[in-house]
Amino acid sequence: MAFFFRAGTVGAAIVTLVAGLATVRAASGGTIKGTAVLKGPAPEARKITVTIDQYVCGKEKNAEDLVLSPQGGIRNAVVWLVNPPPASPAATPPPVIAVDQRECTFTPRVVVVAAGGRIDFLNSDRLLHNLHSIPNANPPFNRTQPKGRTIPITFAHPEIIRVSCDLHSWMRGWVVVAEHPFYAVTDAGGQFALTGLPPGRYTVRVWHERLGTVSREIIVGDQDPTTVTVEMTAR
Repeated sequence: MAFFFRAGTVGAAIVTLVAGLATVRAASGGTIKGTAVLKGPAPEARKITVTIDQYVCGKEKNAEDLVLSPQGGIRNAVVWLVNPPPASPAATPPPVIAVDQRECTFTPRVVVVAAGGRIDFLNSDRLLHNLHSIPNANPPFNRTQPKGRTIPITFAHPEIIRVSCDLHSWMRGWVVVAEHPFYAVTDAGGQFALTGLPPGRYTVRVWHERLGTVSREIIVGDQDPTTVTVEMTAR
């Protein structure tokens, strides 16, 4: 599979977010280091023909709903603990996350925000976009956004929310509102880490927008880090 996903300064928001969530974790403890990989042959790459605003959006887009490394690592999967250990109360409010719209693509495509945290939605494109969500637990939003306008939105309740643009039908972004600090987003190689864990048995859950959800039981013991490979199957 060879979908290309642009990296940029806003893309670093994933790293900043995970680091921010980690500040409420215990200073010491075990680590789960893992990789989410695709099991079986990769699906054929999908291309989307652009029929509007080609002067900004281009004539064709990669679907970007499944981005794989050469080794089959799955990018943009969200990993969390179903049964997390108790976490210390946060000393500071969760950091503000930024999601931009560049060349008619949400960047980053997938972000994690702590419950009660805020995302600043940006528009760096020289055209009009529209932010549209239909969540279950959080208030919905449907707002037009010209270039240069920042739309801040706070997410109070844990859930996974799809964000789209009604003006550019291929645009998809995902907001994962975290119930606790033990969440991560896989990197370009499909890798993730969950840190600050006391010894014990944990259930690791992995969600991906196209591949669905899988779970694995992990035992964190004296050996550190605990490593795991989570396989997901194409649908």
